[in-house]
Amino acid sequence: MKSEGGRSRRDFVKQLGVAAGAAALPPAAIGATAMQLPAEATGGLHETPRSVFPTLNRRTRGWLNFLWEKATTDDDWGAHGMPHMWWDRYSSPVVLSYGRFDLSFSAYALLLMADQTPAWREAYTRIADGLTSRFPTYYGAIDWLTQIGDDPKRENYPPGVMSRIPEQLRGKYNRIGWTGNGVEPWGLQADPIGADGYLFFRGWFTLLLSTYQYISGDDKYTQPFPVTGYGDQVFEWDHHRIADHLEQQYLAHPEGPQCENTKIWFYCNSAGGLGMYLYDKVFGKQTHRAFENFLEYAAENYMSVSSDGKLDWITSYYDPIVDHKVNGGAGGAGLSTAFMVLPQQRELATTIYEAAATSLGWHNPQVPIRANATGLLMARALGDHTAIARLRAAAEREYEPRFFGDHDEKFGWFFGLNEAYPRGQRSATMMVSEVGNDGDWIRAFEVPHMDKFEAPTVEGVDFPSLGLYQAWNDTAGGALHVGTYPTTPENSGGETSWRVTNIPDANEVFILCDGEPFERFEITGANTVRLDTTVDTRHYQIFTGYRGPGGSPTARRDEPRNRGAAAALAAARPQSPGNAPTTRTASSELVTGDGPGCPCC
Repeated sequence: MKSEGGRSRRDFVKQLGVAAGAAALPPAAIGATAMQLPAEATGGLHETPRSVFPTLNRRTRGWLNFLWEKATTDDDWGAHGMPHMWWDRYSSPVVLSYGRFDLSFSAYALLLMADQTPAWREAYTRIADGLTSRFPTYYGAIDWLTQIGDDPKRENYPPGVMSRIPEQLRGKYNRIGWTGNGVEPWGLQADPIGADGYLFFRGWFTLLLSTYQYISGDDKYTQPFPVTGYGDQVFEWDHHRIADHLEQQYLAHPEGPQCENTKIWFYCNSAGGLGMYLYDKVFGKQTHRAFENFLEYAAENYMSVSSDGKLDWITSYYDPIVDHKVNGGAGGAGLSTAFMVLPQQRELATTIYEAAATSLGWHNPQVPIRANATGLLMARALGDHTAIARLRAAAEREYEPRFFGDHDEKFGWFFGLNEAYPRGQRSATMMVSEVGNDGDWIRAFEVPHMDKFEAPTVEGVDFPSLGLYQAWNDTAGGALHVGTYPTTPENSGGETSWRVTNIPDANEVFILCDGEPFERFEITGANTVRLDTTVDTRHYQIFTGYRGPGGSPTARRDEPRNRGAAAALAAARPQSPGNAPTTRTASSELVTGDGPGCPCC
């Protein structure tokens, strides 16, 4: 090691680190011993120590423990198996009551968690792989593989279902949710990804694949993998080919591909577009330009905005075969669609959100409100603090948040359903509002931490015995901040070790633990050190000298620009092909209440 004036660079860093360590440390992490902060009476996990850098809060860590258990516990999604009961196949019956929606929704908060601790990815990668690998299976596509032809029960639908079908079509029209694989003019299509319809399968799958890629940096799904089709046929696809297929569909059909055969859902198409948007950001592609045609078409045909910029109605689905669409009013309809659209086109999504917030009284303290999960997600994404406070209080009152497990080490939302596990889709949706900061949902889709794959990284953590509440490279200070904790009391105090890789020069590393020099580490390679330590709540400052690519940080946490909601319909967009059908002359109905049987829309 080079020396100047009798002192090595490492000696200098030591002196500087000890002097500055206490000032740089989070207040709750100062001290020579592990900080054993009191846990809430209802839970075994300790509260997260405060820090100026991002952390995972207590509820998020509890949800992470549960996601790990779900994703890493073996079950069989094949034709002769059965998914574990904790995978949600119960919510929004006949529309979203399939396990693949639990897989998709569970990835939302996972994406945000990975951005909170970008220097630690292995647990998120394992979970994301468990979600993604279950998707292209028999139970992932069970509706497309079993609902063949027209619904044999459609002449005898109950009154509540029949009343939502145009009078002239009753008895000869399939309900929402019936996928109708095999109906004309398409015929039976065995491949659930290559089909003309079934957009809500490959659309959400693209979003899940893109999430996996951004979290992990692993090319596993860019290689061919099997997809279960009709009649036990197996088809080969990869991430790139699926994205290309979607791009070609939107170029040919700006009005959008169909989900169930004959029905085009604004919400499901928006999820597919978001998957394309994230795919482009990760791989440097431009497939989403084709989807912008759909957004233009939707603004003109699937919603109506008055001259003062307020939403009048928004379409849930459009059936181009019978030229009929179902619309919802401004009182909350389209919020889930807005959540998907938000990272893609903020102004359009904000128009929908503001209509709901006004109609439902979220900004008026004199108006009693009910909990609304998607409303809370939108409020947090847009930084609407008045709505956040009111909707969060309502959720705490109505949605039954609680810790569970042998040591209350897991967390979820139970919604008064008296079930053994948190209801998957609904709990996963609520967890997005628990992670990170306002605006993080929008920021995540700008992939702000692509440098993480070359930056110092924590690996080999014995999760779930030892958890990390923090793993953040402070490129201004050249230090990696790592916060550890025991996930359960029985794990506390045990010996453990973990590594830091991608260090510019391992010989120059100096480490503080809870503000004191830490010497129990070994250089195991030119760019790697191993820390031998214990399973405790501790805070480490690992001075690596990493200053970001080119010596400056790349991750930005500034607020995305907002041009104002009304600008959405006036913004310049790529022109759609002129052969797209218009829905302005279609028959329509305005549905009140919860919409056409799908609460999400």
